[in-house]
Amino acid sequence: MQLCFKSACPITKKSRLDSDITQKGYEKKRSKLLGAYLPQPPGVEPSLPQERRTPVTPSSSSRYHRRRSSGSRDERYRSDVHTEAVQAALAKHKERKMAVPMPSKRRSLVVQTSMDAYTPPDTSSGSEEEGSVQGDSQGTPTSSQGSINMEHWISRAIHGSTTSSTTSSSSTQSGGSGAANRLADVMAQTHIENHSAPPDVTTYTSEHSIQVERPQGSTSRAAPKYGNAELMETGDGVPVSSRVSAKIQQLVNTLKRPKRPPLREFFVDDFEELLEVQQPDPNQPKSEGAQMLPLRGEQLGVVTNWPPSLEAALQRWGTISPKAPCLTTMDTNGKPLYILTYGKLWTRSMKVAYNILHKLGTKQEPMVRPGDRVALVFPNNDPAAFMVAFYGCLLAEVVPVPIEVPLTRKDAGSQQIGFLLGSCGVTVALTSDACHKGLPKSPTGEIPQFKGWPKLLWFVTESKHLSKPPRDWFPHIKDANNDTAYIEYKTCKDGSVLGVTVTRIALLTHCQALTQACGYTEAETIVNVLDFKKDVGLWHGILTSVMNMMHVISIPYSLMKVNPVSWIQKVCQYKAKVACVKSRDMHWALVAHRDQRDVNLSSLRMLIVADGSNPWSISSCDAFLNVFQSKGLRQEVICPCASSPEALTVAIRRPTDDTNQPPGRGVLSMHGLSYGVIRVDSEEKLSVLTVQDVGTVMPGALMCVVRPDGIPQLCKTDEIGELCVCSIATGTSYYGLSGMTKNTFEVFPMTGSGAPISEYPFVRTGLLGFIGPGGLVFIVGKMDGLMVVCGRRHNADDIVATALAVEPMKFVYRGRIAVFSITVLHDERIVIVAEQRPDSTEEDSFQWMSRVLQAIDSIHQVGVYCLALVPANTLPKTPLGGIHLSETKQLFLEGSLHPCNVLMCPHTCVTNLPKPRQKQPEIGPASVMVGNLVSGKRIAQASGRDLGQIEDNDQARKFLFLSEVLQWRAQTTPDHILYTLLNSRGTIANSLTCLQLHKRAEKIAAMLGERGHLQDGEHVALVYPPGIDLIAAFYGCLYAGCVPITVRPPHPQNIATTLPTVKMIVEVSRSACIMTSQIICKLLRSREASAAVDIRTWPPVLDTDDLPKKRPLQIYKPLNPDTLAYLDFSVSTTGMLAGVKMSHTATSAFCRSIKLQCELYPSREVAICLDPYCGLGFVLWCLCSVYSGHQSILIPPSELETNPALWLLAVSQYKVRDTFCSYSVMELCTKGLGLQTESLKSRGLDLSRVRTCVVVAEERPRIALTQSFSKLFKDLGLHPRAVSTSFGCRVNLAVCLQGTSGPDPTTVYVDMRALRHDRVRLVERGSPHSLPLMESGKILPGVRIIIANPETKGPLGDSHLGEIWVHSGHNASGYFTIYGDESLQSDHFNSRLSFGDTQTIWARTGYLGFLRRTELTDASGERHDALYVVGALDEAMELRGMRYHPIDIETSVIRTHKSITECAVFTWTNLLVVVVELDGSEQEALDLVPLVTNVVLEEHYLIVGVVVVVDIGVIPINSRGEKQRMHLRDGFLADQLDPIYVAYNM
Repeated sequence: MQLCFKSACPITKKSRLDSDITQKGYEKKRSKLLGAYLPQPPGVEPSLPQERRTPVTPSSSSRYHRRRSSGSRDERYRSDVHTEAVQAALAKHKERKMAVPMPSKRRSLVVQTSMDAYTPPDTSSGSEEEGSVQGDSQGTPTSSQGSINMEHWISRAIHGSTTSSTTSSSSTQSGGSGAANRLADVMAQTHIENHSAPPDVTTYTSEHSIQVERPQGSTSRAAPKYGNAELMETGDGVPVSSRVSAKIQQLVNTLKRPKRPPLREFFVDDFEELLEVQQPDPNQPKSEGAQMLPLRGEQLGVVTNWPPSLEAALQRWGTISPKAPCLTTMDTNGKPLYILTYGKLWTRSMKVAYNILHKLGTKQEPMVRPGDRVALVFPNNDPAAFMVAFYGCLLAEVVPVPIEVPLTRKDAGSQQIGFLLGSCGVTVALTSDACHKGLPKSPTGEIPQFKGWPKLLWFVTESKHLSKPPRDWFPHIKDANNDTAYIEYKTCKDGSVLGVTVTRIALLTHCQALTQACGYTEAETIVNVLDFKKDVGLWHGILTSVMNMMHVISIPYSLMKVNPVSWIQKVCQYKAKVACVKSRDMHWALVAHRDQRDVNLSSLRMLIVADGSNPWSISSCDAFLNVFQSKGLRQEVICPCASSPEALTVAIRRPTDDTNQPPGRGVLSMHGLSYGVIRVDSEEKLSVLTVQDVGTVMPGALMCVVRPDGIPQLCKTDEIGELCVCSIATGTSYYGLSGMTKNTFEVFPMTGSGAPISEYPFVRTGLLGFIGPGGLVFIVGKMDGLMVVCGRRHNADDIVATALAVEPMKFVYRGRIAVFSITVLHDERIVIVAEQRPDSTEEDSFQWMSRVLQAIDSIHQVGVYCLALVPANTLPKTPLGGIHLSETKQLFLEGSLHPCNVLMCPHTCVTNLPKPRQKQPEIGPASVMVGNLVSGKRIAQASGRDLGQIEDNDQARKFLFLSEVLQWRAQTTPDHILYTLLNSRGTIANSLTCLQLHKRAEKIAAMLGERGHLQDGEHVALVYPPGIDLIAAFYGCLYAGCVPITVRPPHPQNIATTLPTVKMIVEVSRSACIMTSQIICKLLRSREASAAVDIRTWPPVLDTDDLPKKRPLQIYKPLNPDTLAYLDFSVSTTGMLAGVKMSHTATSAFCRSIKLQCELYPSREVAICLDPYCGLGFVLWCLCSVYSGHQSILIPPSELETNPALWLLAVSQYKVRDTFCSYSVMELCTKGLGLQTESLKSRGLDLSRVRTCVVVAEERPRIALTQSFSKLFKDLGLHPRAVSTSFGCRVNLAVCLQGTSGPDPTTVYVDMRALRHDRVRLVERGSPHSLPLMESGKILPGVRIIIANPETKGPLGDSHLGEIWVHSGHNASGYFTIYGDESLQSDHFNSRLSFGDTQTIWARTGYLGFLRRTELTDASGERHDALYVVGALDEAMELRGMRYHPIDIETSVIRTHKSITECAVFTWTNLLVVVVELDGSEQEALDLVPLVTNVVLEEHYLIVGVVVVVDIGVIPINSRGEKQRMHLRDGFLADQLDPIYVAYNM
């Protein structure tokens, strides 16, 4: 055992000198350790002798005077030594600098900040001497920097030698950026690998470009492409000048460094994706001691006059010395309020007992019987009423459950207390008059039921309200037995509240053991500052005091807040022998004591420190002794004790008279402790924990130390474990919870050989520690505060202490810091939440956060996952003003903590991510073929019905051209209505018969010839709102032999952004003229338009509202059906504008395919609510009716904004069987009509006739939306099988479309992790990581599909993920480009398989998906092949070697918080950027950062690099309702999003 303590036992000679922890050694070592870092404090003579018995810094009293001004802070963790260690650790860090981007906030979120907080930090800012190389010119480090390597010197030299432009810019920088630089050092002690000049992002003007004079050693290194922020390229090569990208670049640089532990082994997370598992460090300290021996306390001496029970003691004192004072209570001025004598306590308790048993309920049915539980609800300033009620319960043999007063109905812990009361079957609550008046009341004057509480009868115990017991009634006073005496509540780590039952014999034995250990005698005076309802305050101030007829002076918390020295004044005033306090009370007294004149503490023989088991109480004890030694306080009076709700008092230091023996203490290495091993700290370490003993085991008890997890095996002598106690004086169970009781109260510790050490059960105390020399007990922490990170154990209290020691200490408001761990990705992650002072600036907070990270990294060698700052006084409080930890954690996890600053460091903390996927060398085509054959897999291919074999009386087939079909219809059925356009009121705005359309088209053709002077084959842009004019203009173009291009008109409210797109399509399509309506004509010539684009470059604009009266000479008839019919332009989701060529053949084939699939005839009516500008939407709106002759009811989607029910009402009114819509329309109906289904039903809305409701889309089906739509309108008759989707793309505008016959669309569940590896693995619904995919509709007639490997172009097997290739008569014939990019053209439209069927020409859709043969049969009796679309190749993100689809990450993110309405993700320089739209107050913005980071880590194994919180509507969406992620990315990089908050994760 390498440990020697200055303790009650003399130290043996053979103890090793290097581990000397004698007081002298401690002082010597401390001064040696910190000497280098510390300036001599003012007012200290250097000659001050070091041989002080108490280890306090010289002149710590003066230090306390100086500190007073900074306001009080959480003194539990006050430790000068630790503060100095932390400062020293931070001083070491000062050497290394690196930039970290400060988060950007919107102005409204920033409280009192300077402008500089907005400029991203500049790597070159900071102290002047940073760049100067110390040591000689070769750059050999001087001794103080021995550990820094040569690389670092080179990079520092570069940093230092940038030219004056940089220096000038850095001199204008504020301290904030310096703070940001410091933050970076935090992250492990490694350096940036990119040694080129950092981006100077303070100046944006191009004349300030950075000149770098490189030292000879590093000239070979080229600057990275993004090294400078002046000009950057986005993915599409668009240059942006932007500070956002510069910030991201800094982040990239920071993250380039290796993570701390290089890990090797893995464990399987039920799939091929392996999470790394922490390997034990071969150098970690291991325990070397022998197995510990259980330690027995002294015999519990049986004193003859000890009472047989506590009630008997009360009876004795109440009758033989009724005038003796029992309890004196104080008011808030410190004046005695009331003195309760033993006589009054006895008579009043009897009265309470009588009334509880006989006055509640009826004689036959009393409400409370002996053994029942009742709640005691008394405020902290009324111990007398509590004491009377408590003893009244004991006398009535009912079980008191003392709890806190519920302040509000939503009080943080009170709901859990309600559950405890409910489980204990409590129906009656005893309370005082004043408390009863103060409880919240309903208007009728009744006390409402608190949330989670059972129904209670409130019973006031004041004497005046009670009836006198009859003369002959007397309480039954028995000897103490095994009945339950009282239940003490305990709050667990997770916030749940348990009740610990204490039997009457345990209660009595505990009082006896305390009496013996503390040497209590009759009529002693004791001052109690603690909470008298539980724990040490209850045991000493209410119970043991009565057993010994002592006089308790009770100091309420409210008085301590006003006058922290009140307890010391009372000790002097009453010459008290004993005082019960916490270390915080000692600290407060220190801060405030200097105004006191005549303090004399010589009467104290015992100062019980209730939280002495907190290792950080030692500094308060030392400092208190140091100051009050001169006021009569003796050292041996300070008696720390250790206690727990389960084991009651575990150990207490006895008050001795032997003044020569200072108490035991140890200086332990934190590193060792994190491995559960006791190591005396080695000389140069800064990370130490100084612990003091909490005395010895209680009389009559047996104690041992067992391993904290697994079976309760005895620890070795140099191991830390959980203390267990075997004694009569402990709790016996958690009320009503037998399983938990067994694990805590019925533990049988084992020896190494597996034999139990005793036949009696032990109780786990929840305290971690060890038994030192001389039987002294040392506590190093609590089980509840334990956080196991990467296999090492850290104590929350230690981390709090380190954070509080960081200067400026006053930054944290009153020292209010909460530390807890959350589980993310199979490991615990440390979260620190602190309240910041009201006057602190952004820079202060950022600086403090960065220093905390450094300090914790240095001292504990552990990363902090998240650091959050909240405004002062906003963390949930416990009844006595501490931080309610579990509630804080709960708020953090549910996103309602509302921090004002957040810093996440997942890149540094998360070291167990799966290994990045290594791409395997591709297997040759032949082996794939053979492999598929061997495994019985068929090649994935499928086709729609064969067009050649369908016999149908399709008259339109006779014609090659749509223009001919229209002329034929105008002759044969002139009055048949083809189109009906509805307005927002649902009435017919316009309609067209076959003849009207034909006549209108003729006039437009004439106009094109006359006014436009167009030749056949020229291109015409049609810029119309959705309607009938567009259709007429289209056929007018065909009649004139021109090629039409439909273009969405500019939005009148948003010309600046929409008009350039119109202009671009007109230019790219080489349109010779524009046809439009009068209104749009005016819009194009308006002043706003000329501000957006140059109007003079427009081609001629023709207004078709006034048409010529005459007809053209003849209608144009194309010579060749393969010539161009029209151009289809569309902006893809990746922001690319692509136009495809549709020939006459393809157009007719397309219409025929749709006609057959949907069974369309002239007698049919189809409702269309789509944008008619591209893809299938245009074909359905303009072409299909002319081909098939059915009537199209046209509903412009924009009209739904004023009347969301328009589409569905039209479907119902016209009794439509087939309808088509877009996702945006479906979403509008789902959101807008969600609450109106009943009123729509009453208006007669009926959807029961709908056979097919098809969503027209070019993406993976949005299954959640279609399902919620189906569910919502099910009551209105909509059949769920009717709702389906279609799938189209640029090369083929419709590959699949559900149609009328054939099986229902199927849904499968695939493993999302397999998808990332380009594999399809089907799983059961609801299994973890499952992703539902819906079939994209039936394959259209005449369409063949195959799934090919996008890289090798080889065919793939069934259920394999690959690119969807399509072969069909209605494929587009190519891209329409100006440049004639042939390679892209041939690759997308004319691809062949590399093996197998190498003859067929396929078009590549650019979408990943898979085919799966189902059990269903299609119309022809064959088994049905379902096509599942997974996502676009262009959109997919390659991260860590795996393929991610943005929609999957976005779905996870949207689910994580109710305020996230929309989300879009994209990558930038390998960082994942998540943009979320916030629907809520801006205060919630920072709540989202941790939640987003957590969910993406948990579900996708990715670390989020940047989280951007924006307003609703910022994420751009195209007409099909698809997110434009690339536009968003460009907007973000160009700093155009006006985000609420941008967080750069470290």
